[in-house]
Amino acid sequence: MSGAAHPASISIAVEVPVIDHASDPVHAADPPADPAALAASWLPGPDEDRILMTLSTVSPEGVPHARTVMLSDFDGASFSFHTDASSRKVADLAVNPRVALTILWPGFTRQLVVEGLATRVSDASAARAYARRSPYLRQLAWVNTPEVAAQPLAAREEGWARFAAAHPDPEPPAGWVGFAVRPERWLFWVSHPGAPSRRIEYTPSATGWSARPLPG
Repeated sequence: MSGAAHPASISIAVEVPVIDHASDPVHAADPPADPAALAASWLPGPDEDRILMTLSTVSPEGVPHARTVMLSDFDGASFSFHTDASSRKVADLAVNPRVALTILWPGFTRQLVVEGLATRVSDASAARAYARRSPYLRQLAWVNTPEVAAQPLAAREEGWARFAAAHPDPEPPAGWVGFAVRPERWLFWVSHPGAPSRRIEYTPSATGWSARPLPG
């Protein structure tokens, strides 16, 4: 998994949201006009633990692919993630940049789905994201290769320790790249223990975004 690691090695936001259903915006009669502001109220801030999401792409043959990645950042306009340039997801994006991002909160309380186009970010931006990652994830970007994956566990552990000793503060590898996804469609879902859950869909309109409720 790109961005996922041993839980003792990185910090991931895992708190179960406490939802006041009487005031929750997804269950409100008048949903918020700005989906980006609603997303920002759900997502971790710049100095908080990162969160994981499912990235869905489509292969050149039309086969859907899904994997777990870390949400590097949400800047109010786009969602960013980073990975190895030789990965299958990057090959998919070279042919079809349309993606879906799915974030599910613990306790099956909230879900956010974003659909849009993934575009490459600058090398400088990718380097800044790399510097913010944990030591484990910075090293993983170097040694998480098909050749290493094929090795037995003892060899992988030995190679990991050897790399850590030789490179305590590694720079980004040559294949380290990032993508930004600018939403074209948003879907916010919130559970409800005493009523049917529902979603709010946001799609572009002449004045910004148009919101409509959908079954949960």
